[in-house]
Amino acid sequence: MSMPKQDTNTGTNTDTDTVRGLPGLEDRSPSVRLRAALAAGTTPDPRFVGKLIERCAIEPEFHVREMLTWALTRHPASMTVPGLLGELRSERAQARSQALHTLSKIGDRQAWPAITRALLTDADDEVARSAWRAAAVLVPEGEEAELAGVLATQLGRGERQTQLSLSRALIALGGVITPALRAATTDPDPRVRAHAMATERLSRNPDAGFEFAIEEAKRVVALGRAGQEE
Repeated sequence: MSMPKQDTNTGTNTDTDTVRGLPGLEDRSPSVRLRAALAAGTTPDPRFVGKLIERCAIEPEFHVREMLTWALTRHPASMTVPGLLGELRSERAQARSQALHTLSKIGDRQAWPAITRALLTDADDEVARSAWRAAAVLVPEGEEAELAGVLATQLGRGERQTQLSLSRALIALGGVITPALRAATTDPDPRVRAHAMATERLSRNPDAGFEFAIEEAKRVVALGRAGQEE
């Protein structure tokens, strides 16, 4: 597939190349869709934005979705952010998740008010994980502690990758997470306690790795429970 050409005088895409690129985003072949997304990002054009956002919501291939996100980051935030914010209200989980992921890559803090508690606690793990990452990037100075409190309510949730995503988002907030983590270490749920301890350990020693931190924390929780039963 040939890359879109630029007009050497104006620096804008020709109408022919723009029209040619759009159908490629809906092609049955993932490789064709990938090249179409690459072309849309290589030579940005406002007419691509709507189709790129629309495709993010339904694209089944991860690597193509990543290219769609990259293509959107190549366009001005003023053109992309409004449409992405609209996707956060979609009933389709992938639309919400990919929009949040793209907003985190764009990094425009005007999107912060749209990162609601509902998204941070979304029932879909992928949406929640994307919301955590976006929130950690977009949170305004001075609001980190409040965000940490909301994120701490999700401790113990999901499988390892989900828990690791939450730990990373919390650690990115810095020292303000300490009170929330300390409170969680006394939670009645052993999964919450272990996750909080693992996050504390990981924040102190990132090189240890999450697997080591969570297994060590689980042992501590188990020993504490055994001690109480004696």
